[in-house]
Amino acid sequence: MILSSSYPAWFWVLAAFALVAYALPALLTSPKPQAVASSLTLAWVSHGLVLGIALFSGRFGFGPALSVMAWLVLTVYAVESRLYPQMQSRRALAALGGVALLIGLIFPGTALSAKTSMWLPLHGAFGVAAYGLLAVATVHAWLMRRAEAQMRAAPSKDTASIGLPLMTLERLMFGFVLASFVLLTGTLLAGWFFGEDLYGSAQAWQWNHKTIFSVLAWCAMGLLLLGRWQWGWRGKGAARFVYSSALLLLLAYVGSRFVLEVLLQRVA
Repeated sequence: MILSSSYPAWFWVLAAFALVAYALPALLTSPKPQAVASSLTLAWVSHGLVLGIALFSGRFGFGPALSVMAWLVLTVYAVESRLYPQMQSRRALAALGGVALLIGLIFPGTALSAKTSMWLPLHGAFGVAAYGLLAVATVHAWLMRRAEAQMRAAPSKDTASIGLPLMTLERLMFGFVLASFVLLTGTLLAGWFFGEDLYGSAQAWQWNHKTIFSVLAWCAMGLLLLGRWQWGWRGKGAARFVYSSALLLLLAYVGSRFVLEVLLQRVA
């Protein structure tokens, strides 16, 4: 279903305000850092309110999942920017937040079944948090690769002038991968042992596309963490593992729901 009309008019006003606040950093020719930060903060708050209203309406799908993941990335960035003021990715994150919010509005998902367990929202929250943390790790992998490229182009520059030191970016990236791995492990175990209670007897644990891609993503993250611990994996190879894990996990839920909701026009 596209552009649900069940929301009040002020919901769309709030969503439009968030989109404009996300767009400002990209549209301004030479924005001041403080103006960009203020605009991103207003967009983050508005985006969160839009998400809360949309999720409490009892609908979910690939669009809201993408929107939640982007909002979680921005939440982590808000904390990190306080700890590491030299981080330089505000404009890229503004674009990410705006696009994800727009997709969530255009494709609001389908209504959740009243027959599902009361614990299903908590189970879904852990799953989405795993997605979000892996998305954060992907952003850090991209920042790490960008910093490496800048250092090769200008080897005489101090690393502090191009953002966080590589070791700090790498440490943060692996920390978020570990957190995502733990949450995804709990989500998969809950689906394995309590799938019938969560989804009903007709939708207990099944080896469908969502499950297979989730397990593949879990294996990729586990192998990356093992390689880091045992053999000191780092740099370009580690970043590629993060990208692959994120793609697999994205295909697991977002990809399958996109096919069901948009291509097949079916209620999952």
